Amino acid sequence: MNVYSVNLHGFMTGYGFMTGWQEKVAEMDPSHRLMLEGGGLSSIFLRYPLKLVNPLFVGGFYGILISTALLPMGIIFGESSNWIGQSLKLLALTSLLGGFSLGISSIIKRPPIRLENRRRYLFPIPFLGLLILVFEAFFGLGENTSRFGLFLLIVPGPIYVQLSYAPRWRILNRIQNGRGAFDGMVVTIYSDATEDEEVVDREMEEAIGGSLGTVTFDLDDSFSD
Repeated sequence: MNVYSVNLHGFMTGYGFMTGWQEKVAEMDPSHRLMLEGGGLSSIFLRYPLKLVNPLFVGGFYGILISTALLPMGIIFGESSNWIGQSLKLLALTSLLGGFSLGISSIIKRPPIRLENRRRYLFPIPFLGLLILVFEAFFGLGENTSRFGLFLLIVPGPIYVQLSYAPRWRILNRIQNGRGAFDGMVVTIYSDATEDEEVVDREMEEAIGGSLGTVTFDLDDSFSD
């Protein structure tokens, strides 16, 4: 169990916040407790009631973050009205993907995957996407370039929700509702690093080539006009 998990457990216990799923998770072995408490990002969301941090809403929140990052471009290029429409599309898309991830996790019933060791791969992707959009806006590189940049800007959030957050939320929600946390699961935790990596590779391909690859996003060529 890492230091963050110890601090979170101590804080919640000391201040009387150990209710619902927190109490049940605190009674589990260290490996399962670490898996369900999640890393820094998941722990931020899980401070709130589970109904408020449904993967559908977390996906939408990521869409809001993307829209906020695109706001300066809308202001600079005088396309604030187009920015509002694009923001609504992003919100709808990322929320839809969050709900899709929850549905998939309910069918597959697999444990969540902690992505701390893979942040170095996911973290730069949205910044690269934003950089591509900036270059497209200044140099008019074409609509396909805009689509590719927006794709890179969007994809890390759905990957995180698909691989890590949605499966974790599903298990915690079952605990909260008094149902068996791991009922119907063949594997309750990934202990073999090789198997873990294979699952990540396979589901990242599905997330990129499937759920996102089949979505066509109408990006106005507003920033290049």
